[in-house]
Amino acid sequence: MIMDKYFVYIARCADKSLYTGYTIDLKRRETIHNLGCGAVYTRSRRPIKIVYFEEFTTKKDALRRERHIKNLKREDKLMLIKKKYF
Repeated sequence: MIMDKYFVYIARCADKSLYTGYTIDLKRRETIHNLGCGAVYTRSRRPIKIVYFEEFTTKKDALRRERHIKNLKREDKLMLIKKKYF
């Protein structure tokens, strides 16, 4: 049985801003952003680097979490990223 994986990620842009998104393939999504074919927001802020992600087994849960993270303050997003490394 193949298990689907869904990811919510935070990317740090070249201007130090943060972008939150959803994908099923983190490596591919980062490449697409850096080619300028991703979100309009990241096109003028390249290169980007995915600095945080969470994995989900359902698309519904991933999209719910994406919405939640997008509504966080920048400081709270930075705390999520920091916790990943400790």
